[in-house]
Amino acid sequence: MNKILIAEDEAPIANLIRSALEDAGYHCTWASDGTAAADLLDSTPFDLVLLDIMLPKADGYEVLEYCKSLEVPVIFLTAKGTVQDRVKGLRLGAEDYITKPFELMELLARVETVLRRCGKTGRVLSLPPDIEIDTAARLVRRNGAPVALTAKEYELLLLFVQNKNIALYRDRLYERVWGEEYMGDSRTVDLHIQRMRKKLGLEKRLVAVYKVGYRLEV
Repeated sequence: MNKILIAEDEAPIANLIRSALEDAGYHCTWASDGTAAADLLDSTPFDLVLLDIMLPKADGYEVLEYCKSLEVPVIFLTAKGTVQDRVKGLRLGAEDYITKPFELMELLARVETVLRRCGKTGRVLSLPPDIEIDTAARLVRRNGAPVALTAKEYELLLLFVQNKNIALYRDRLYERVWGEEYMGDSRTVDLHIQRMRKKLGLEKRLVAVYKVGYRLEV
């Protein structure tokens, strides 16, 4: 299970991020200031740091330098959203730069991308009572037996497991999985979800949300 440090001084934002990441299968620790973040980095081997820039005691740029010395990848997660701010953050060594406000679905996708790029993937996600997803092998098991999913079905399942109990819009699902702009034709998304739902026995848990899309109920 990947360990992620959330360095964020606003508790409501930190709790929101922590809840979403832990639902997606990550282990999270929160630091409310830069000094606390550095102390935690000294004592715990983290796989990734989500780092606000405007932190008390030591700002995000100082903490970034400390992370670099420990070879821990960093994603800046901050309200400083100008082009100059982004360029500075990336040039200083951050792997990614996300501005507030942000969508949790996008945050999860970027976390997964950075962990994969830095060679720190390899989680097993569970969907009780009978489904496991090995993200390193891209293998899905039901009751211990492999389930043959297409690449698109696998990506859809991963999105739903990472966003349990959240209604996901068809257009966002299409854009995330197919990588193209959604043109209003829902049949492609619907057909893939129907097949994936049947293969995994999710007919009662992966429900359609009227005029929205789908929600995985857990």
